[in-house]
Amino acid sequence: MKTIKIAGVPEHFNLPWHLCIENGEFEAVGIDLQWTDVPEGTGKMCQMLRDGETDIAVILTEGIIKDIAAGNPSKIVQVYVQSPLIWGIHVAANSNYKTLSDLENKKVAISRMGSGSHLMSIVNAQNQNWNTENLQFEIVNTIDGAVDSLTSGKADYFMWERFMTQPLVDKGIFRRIGECPTPWPCFVIAVRNEVLEQHPKVIEQIIDIINTTTEEFKMIPSIDRTIASKYNQNVEAIQEWLKLTRWSQKQITASTLDKIMEQLLKLQIIDKKLPKESILK
Repeated sequence: MKTIKIAGVPEHFNLPWHLCIENGEFEAVGIDLQWTDVPEGTGKMCQMLRDGETDIAVILTEGIIKDIAAGNPSKIVQVYVQSPLIWGIHVAANSNYKTLSDLENKKVAISRMGSGSHLMSIVNAQNQNWNTENLQFEIVNTIDGAVDSLTSGKADYFMWERFMTQPLVDKGIFRRIGECPTPWPCFVIAVRNEVLEQHPKVIEQIIDIINTTTEEFKMIPSIDRTIASKYNQNVEAIQEWLKLTRWSQKQITASTLDKIMEQLLKLQIIDKKLPKESILK
């Protein structure tokens, strides 16, 4: 039995992995796939890949490209979710902020530097024609940290996946005043180079198994109710999310990668474009 460590956010996008693990599909081919939930998100997973704490990460595209450009010894083996991630822009429910323009030069809560919430706050500022150099950040680690930070007024707004924050909006803790979709496929599967070199067949088997499940995922009977119950969501919201979400079984194209790097360069998130061989397996 070959042990492989994998990390991802504790969100509905990753339910296909949990189903495969629970059904013993990896075990059946001699792989002990050990999942770690990482509520802190992409910045933390980049660090885990660097430190060898995980072998695989299901991770935000822009975050891992930025970190590979900064020396992370990993590669993207495939797109996991092709559709954009829709980031909700949230303020405390009782705050005076009503529109996106109210947030210019205000402090944004982020899980950590280099995380999706950090990078997308720069994308959003650029979209609004704000001066990105005026962005101020408060590191909050998790959604719970963001709740504390916005409620206490330490930070003014917080960007996170729209459906995962819906329960906080429904409870009157957050108010959503805007949305910002990623201009690229949202999640990819990244693997440490050392693991790719030493166990290429094992990685191939893992990818084959997850791809079979994601291809059929939307057809699983009552999958909307299963997701709603597991992630504390209402069924109608999950049905909308399922309509919007497209999993992928393919590698990111060279032209898409080029577009992402162009955008990251323009936003000064990376300082140079890399050859695709440095990023893609």
